[in-house]
Amino acid sequence: MRLDGVHHVTCITADAPRNVDFYTRVLGLRMVKKTVNQDDPTVYHLFYADEEGTPGSDITFFEYPGARRGRAGAGMVHTVRWRVGSDAALDFWEQRLAGEAGDVSRENEALSFEDPEGLRHELVVVDTADTPLVAEHPEVPAEHALQGFDGVRAFAAEPEASRRLLKDALAFTPVTVPVNVPERGLSPALVWEARGPTRGGFYSYDDPPSEPGVGGAGTVHHVAWASTMEDHAEWRERALAAGASPSPVIDRFWFRSIYFREPSGVLFEIATLGPGFAVDEDPEHLGESLVLPPAFEHMREQIEPALTPLPAPRAERVRLQPDPGPAVHASAQTGGQTEA
Repeated sequence: MRLDGVHHVTCITADAPRNVDFYTRVLGLRMVKKTVNQDDPTVYHLFYADEEGTPGSDITFFEYPGARRGRAGAGMVHTVRWRVGSDAALDFWEQRLAGEAGDVSRENEALSFEDPEGLRHELVVVDTADTPLVAEHPEVPAEHALQGFDGVRAFAAEPEASRRLLKDALAFTPVTVPVNVPERGLSPALVWEARGPTRGGFYSYDDPPSEPGVGGAGTVHHVAWASTMEDHAEWRERALAAGASPSPVIDRFWFRSIYFREPSGVLFEIATLGPGFAVDEDPEHLGESLVLPPAFEHMREQIEPALTPLPAPRAERVRLQPDPGPAVHASAQTGGQTEA
């Protein structure tokens, strides 16, 4: 029984319109679900991913308008790591992110940057048999697009305290030689991999800064690991036996969830690989309208007016598509026939 890498990473934003613009226009991801936080339906829960909304590519955000800027510290994920396919892709992103992202730097075969609220990301070239999870965007060539998560990096004061849970209960594998992990003070003994039948994802620790962490905009709320539906309940039992305090299984409609903190303080979720985002939307139109789980639909008249108006990223992508040229226009006007 193995977890299938990272399922999703959930973060916090204070500015949903700017967040939509950065993650769809700049990073080229697709908004695949526009819904609300099911524990606080007065705020958005926005999901960005590959073209199909595949687990392993979903970065999600709760919007708390006006929230203070946060700061990662001990017990918090501080960096989200993405895969790309080549050094040429790093070249592309280094140029594209200039002027769009903060603190763009390239070292140790990784490109790091911050989103507009300070959330740190790294792009790394990965040679893997895992399927690339790619979104379509008219300004991002497919060969340079983000290919899903490589993992996350966390700060921990006593990372060895997490060994029993990670290794024995969750079946993470310790990585003895850093794999796609920049040096930057990271100990090889503190890198773990969760690898299942179709994907893998890394979880690694860095020494924490002296300042305590502050939750808020630009921070990671939790990281979710992917489970089959069949194994889901057993993962809860294993976490409980290892001394964690897991929540009951919670039905999130698009997936089921279990939550607990690992000993270093990071909030973990184990989420199922289905049913998926297309269960209640046409796959061609994912994320275009506000969708509420059935248990919340009766609250729509109260929920919808309280949410921040958002841009329509899919419509913007259509606008950015290159003009197909006069021959195609003529073909459309003549029922598909063009003159030789």
